[in-house]
Amino acid sequence: MTGSRRTRWIVGVGVVIAAVVLGPMALGGPGTPVTIEIPTGATLPRVADLLEEEGVIGNARLFRLYVRARRADRSLKSGTYRMETRSSMRTVLRRITRGEVETVALTIPEGFQIGQMIPRIAEVTGATPDEIRDVLTDDALVERLGVPGPTLEGYLFPDTYHFAFGVTVESVAGSMVERYREVWTPERRAILEGTGRTEREVVTLASIIQAEARIVSEMPRIAGVYHNRLEDGWLLQADPTVLYALGGYRSRLLYAAIDSVQDHPYNTYAHRGLPPGPIGSPGASAIDAALTPEEHDFMFFVARPDGSHAFTRSLGEHNRAKEESQAARDGA
Repeated sequence: MTGSRRTRWIVGVGVVIAAVVLGPMALGGPGTPVTIEIPTGATLPRVADLLEEEGVIGNARLFRLYVRARRADRSLKSGTYRMETRSSMRTVLRRITRGEVETVALTIPEGFQIGQMIPRIAEVTGATPDEIRDVLTDDALVERLGVPGPTLEGYLFPDTYHFAFGVTVESVAGSMVERYREVWTPERRAILEGTGRTEREVVTLASIIQAEARIVSEMPRIAGVYHNRLEDGWLLQADPTVLYALGGYRSRLLYAAIDSVQDHPYNTYAHRGLPPGPIGSPGASAIDAALTPEEHDFMFFVARPDGSHAFTRSLGEHNRAKEESQAARDGA
């Protein structure tokens, strides 16, 4: 080996040691954050070039040699990564082989319906609203996920999730259903067996309670009202189910609107018992309320301007409570 070649070889080894062992501080201090997109099926040379182009590593050729020396060239995972320029090769390789991709938060509030979830799911998956709706309303997916049905409505549990950007809609749905199943602990299953109701019926009732309640502490009492009506064979007359039949929220629910969906199975002013399925995704508190409703003799409730409810036993008391509530709204 000539002197010049030996010198270059020593310099090269020094670069590798600095980049791999000592890390970014040896190359001039911490770098700046960059986002790297490694495509599916990208080869080691392509990955190395991407990293060099973005300044994450200093030399693509040395990175390729390092990866092959570690026999990791077949372990590189695609995805979106958040890295820093002038990173050590050791750090970069560890993150790519472990698949430590950048994640996006998906937050679904309690009570959300599938239609309300779609724009948020689009931000995580990159799919169009129509594509997402087609997947989430596919009967085959309902069957594969094994939910009580009749659709996925009610079983996509409200919570905050973290997904890698570009995740499939099916994967999002699967994670949300898995979280739903986690809520059904053995203790809740034991209570369910004692209610004489099916899981679908309880979740359906919970979804109505979730839509009615603005104060969590009132949920068991609201559940008790619906329990009493079901036991006595009354119509539920739950406004949220009619709004579901109408296709969305309305500031005032007029009798003409109720009559316009007279034949709709979710119109609980026209059909006795619970509707065919949930009208939204209830949280754990609403499910607990549906499982263990408060025991009382209230048969009616009306919302006050502050979000609380007045509970009454007779139609006369209910009508007076409605007048008081309306007067309070007019005076606000």
